[in-house]
Amino acid sequence: MQVLQVQLEVGPDPAEVGRARRWARSRLVGSGIGDDEPLAETLILLISELVTNAVVHTGCPAVLRMLFGGGGGAGGAGTVRVEVADASDRPPLQRHAEGEDTNGRGLELVDGLADRWGWQPEGAGKQIWCEVDRGGPVVAVPDTPPKVVLQGGEVCTPPACVFTDHLA
Repeated sequence: MQVLQVQLEVGPDPAEVGRARRWARSRLVGSGIGDDEPLAETLILLISELVTNAVVHTGCPAVLRMLFGGGGGAGGAGTVRVEVADASDRPPLQRHAEGEDTNGRGLELVDGLADRWGWQPEGAGKQIWCEVDRGGPVVAVPDTPPKVVLQGGEVCTPPACVFTDHLA
């Protein structure tokens, strides 16, 4: 099993997040993931969130790693693993943003977009990681809208169909 690992050192400056995104995008293209594929956009968003968390919440340099490759599990066939290691030993805290909050959604996004994620100690600090399976199901959008057959056999095409609940 071969695993390709690439890594980038990220300085403790929020401007580094943009540099990390550009670097990651070029590495994704180099690994065969098209720049315009939904997978690439998902991975770039995950990378952006994890690097932002490391830089903003620790004030320390970080290391971004991406692993592509071989068999099952981490770096498995069809799996891309993203790791961000920093020098802080404080565990990540998943917050729940409310309403108009401008912060607190990072790990919620990671939890919602990644197939798996977690963290572990690394040296004197920690590593936060996530994995996205490349071979996930693709949702096809039909060219023509679906038809709904109503009770009595009448055919309706959304959005013209109006449904009401008559449970009194």
